[in-house]
Amino acid sequence: MTLSPSAPVRAAEQAPPARGGRFAALAVRRLPLALVLGWVAQVALRVWFSRGQSMPVASPDELGYLFSARVLTGGPGADLSYGTVYRGGYPLLLAPAFWLAHRPDTVYEIMLVINALVSALMLPLGYVLLRRLGLTRRRAYLFGHVMAVLPAVLFFSEFALTDAVLPVVTLGWLLCAHSWLTGKGSVRAASLQAAGASVLAAYAYACHTRGVLLLAAQGALLLAALVLRWRPWRAQAAGLAALAAVTGAGMAMNARLLPVLYPHGDNKLGHNLAVRLTSPDGLGWTLGLATGQLWCQLAITGGMAGLGLLAIGRVAVRRRTPGPLRALALALLGIVAGVAVATSAALPDEHRVGNYVYARYLAMMLPILFAVGVATLLRTPRRNVLWPAAATALALVGTAVVVDRFAGDRLSTYDYQPYDFPETSLLTWNWTEFRLWPATVAGLVLLGLALLASRPRRSGPALVAVLYAALGLTVVTTALDRISGPLNRHSVAVSDLSDVVPRGSHPSVAIDWSIPWDVRLPLGYRVWWTDMTGYGGWNSPPPTNVGLVFAAWDGRQAPATTWRGGAPAGWRVAAVRHGADPNGPGWVAWTR
Repeated sequence: MTLSPSAPVRAAEQAPPARGGRFAALAVRRLPLALVLGWVAQVALRVWFSRGQSMPVASPDELGYLFSARVLTGGPGADLSYGTVYRGGYPLLLAPAFWLAHRPDTVYEIMLVINALVSALMLPLGYVLLRRLGLTRRRAYLFGHVMAVLPAVLFFSEFALTDAVLPVVTLGWLLCAHSWLTGKGSVRAASLQAAGASVLAAYAYACHTRGVLLLAAQGALLLAALVLRWRPWRAQAAGLAALAAVTGAGMAMNARLLPVLYPHGDNKLGHNLAVRLTSPDGLGWTLGLATGQLWCQLAITGGMAGLGLLAIGRVAVRRRTPGPLRALALALLGIVAGVAVATSAALPDEHRVGNYVYARYLAMMLPILFAVGVATLLRTPRRNVLWPAAATALALVGTAVVVDRFAGDRLSTYDYQPYDFPETSLLTWNWTEFRLWPATVAGLVLLGLALLASRPRRSGPALVAVLYAALGLTVVTTALDRISGPLNRHSVAVSDLSDVVPRGSHPSVAIDWSIPWDVRLPLGYRVWWTDMTGYGGWNSPPPTNVGLVFAAWDGRQAPATTWRGGAPAGWRVAAVRHGADPNGPGWVAWTR
């Protein structure tokens, strides 16, 4: 997507003169090698960052996807009833991890490598996007690396979350759709591009409910292209066929997972969505939370996402914009608005700060908005860029006011989970509480620094790139050290079974439903060899036809009393663990 039809021409005019045709041709020939080496470097960076990760910490999301992958590869499931549905599209990518290993820590480490291989594709895809936005080869390559180390891309690649791959899938869809709608190639090329866009949109839908926005956008683009004859009808036919086939396959796969992982039903987020969008109070809640999501994108990028949104909006409303490009711009705006509104409406009130200011749901769109913002900053004349920058600053402050008025003291009294705030924690240098206005000021300062850094004609782009790359790498480094590191160590300690189940032993297992879910689910991941039999320890003793029992423990009673009615002869307490609270409830392992 170009900011204007003449963007590549203007970029060529702004580029420094070539030293000679031979050197230019050599640079073009070396470009594929540079992209491959850059991708390898990004993979290595991700693997290096993941060296301290060995167990899921973002519960229950990570565990939900890992359980889905285990079921898809023929392993035992888990009971996630009344919880959020974790779709099978992303777990399909994790299947090789379960084929290659059984030990949970090894599976997790292989999963991180798979994430790295996919997430690092942000570099070559980002390069292509930036070239289409009019940047020179060197600048596009430089900022492609910056896009790859944005926290929305890099941080989430360190966990078993759809957000590890959705930014890459979304950008791939955009590039395919742009090539199909605006290209001048053959019918065959247009058909492949339309089909590629459809496959990626449908895959996003198979991964997460947010993908329904990509699915709807792709369907609308196919219909518009067919009716308005933007491209040969056979291209649209190929796109529709691919969309229907992959969507159908994804729905069938997810239908298979539902009864295995949700035997008693899920948490009915669709009901929340319908109620919130059809009632005044619900609409107020929805718009308040959606504004908080928008504030996050503006603050954590120093307004760069705001510059991108404004530029896309200008393309959408400008009279001389070609129809296909206008449709694509409207699709991007629709996806951003749709994700923010739909996720806010469906979200239950969990009494946590992250309800009101949350960046992760729009992370799939953030690299695109950032890239368009960078192109706006670097290609717009210096005087003219002050207007969109001022509008972005005003939007950042305005959304902060709305969040402050809507959330009020809940931003300080509700549950604060540091994992929800890797960027703002660094910007405010506070990992124990959320601070709205200091984060807003930090975002404004970052925007000002980007404007100042971009002023030198020759060194400006490099300075902006260094600013955002340094910020992204620092955010990820501190977040992994201060947030996920302690969570990982705690998760390992709570679910460690090395002193309970000898290596090579695979006993049948029963588990008390009274054990808190944030302790019970990690145990389910550790027990990889069999389905666990659930029982209600509040009114019945454990079954005795198993080899291992996990009984609920309140953290105070004698562990030997956790077997209701007294343990039969031959059973003994093998291990005791506290849960999230070092002195709170946990579990007692009984073996015989």
